[in-house]
Amino acid sequence: MPRAENAYAALREAIMENALKPGTKLPESDLGEHFGVSRTLIRAALARLAGEGLVDIGKTKSATVAQPSREEALDAFEVRRALEREVVRLVALRWSDEGERILSTQIDEERLAADEGDHKRSVRLGAEFHMLLAGLTGNALLRRYLEEVVGRTTLILAVYGQAHPQHDSLAEHVALVDALRAGDGDEAQRLVDAHIAAVEQRALAQEAGEPDDLAGILSRFTQR
Repeated sequence: MPRAENAYAALREAIMENALKPGTKLPESDLGEHFGVSRTLIRAALARLAGEGLVDIGKTKSATVAQPSREEALDAFEVRRALEREVVRLVALRWSDEGERILSTQIDEERLAADEGDHKRSVRLGAEFHMLLAGLTGNALLRRYLEEVVGRTTLILAVYGQAHPQHDSLAEHVALVDALRAGDGDEAQRLVDAHIAAVEQRALAQEAGEPDDLAGILSRFTQR
C-alpha cells in the first residue's frame, strides 16, 4: 500500500476504533513525519476524511477529529436507516453464495472480538459488516453514501456512547443474514431498521481515560 494511502487508512481506522478521540488535533507536520510523506499528501488524506465527516478542518486549516453535535447525530441516524433499508432490499434480491461467505466471515470476526471483550474492534467490525452489505448491492453510489454515513455514526457512538457487550449487535447481524438468505426483503428491512434504532439508543457516556500521544496511537494502525 502506498504511504499516502496508508496514512489515510490508518487515520480512518484509528478514528473508527475511537483510538483517536473526537477533538484530537491532527497536525500535518507530525502526521507527515510519522508516515514518512509530505504535508501535501497528509493534507489530501485529511481532506478525504473531512469529506466523510470524520475530521473537521478549521479556518486556519488545522484539523481535528470531528465532534458531531446531538442534532447532527439524529440527522445521521435518520439518513442511515433510510439507506440501510434500501441496501437490504437490494441484497435480498441479489443474494449469492459469495455474499453469504463474505458476511459469514465478517460475523466470525465480530464474534471473536466480542468474546475477547475488545469493544473498539467490535464496533469497527460491526460497522464494516454494513459496508460489506452495501458492497453486495452492486450499486457503487449507494455503497459510497452508506460508507460515509456509517463512518459518521460510528464516530457519534465514540462521542456519546460507552463500552457495552457487542453480542446483541452480533445476534442482530446473524438474524439479518438469515432473512437475506431466505430472500425475505420485507423481514430484512424490518430487522435492519430495528437494528439501527438499537445502535442509536445503546450506550450513554464516553469512556474515561487519558489519551495516548498521537504517534503512539497511529503506530498501532500503520502498515510498515
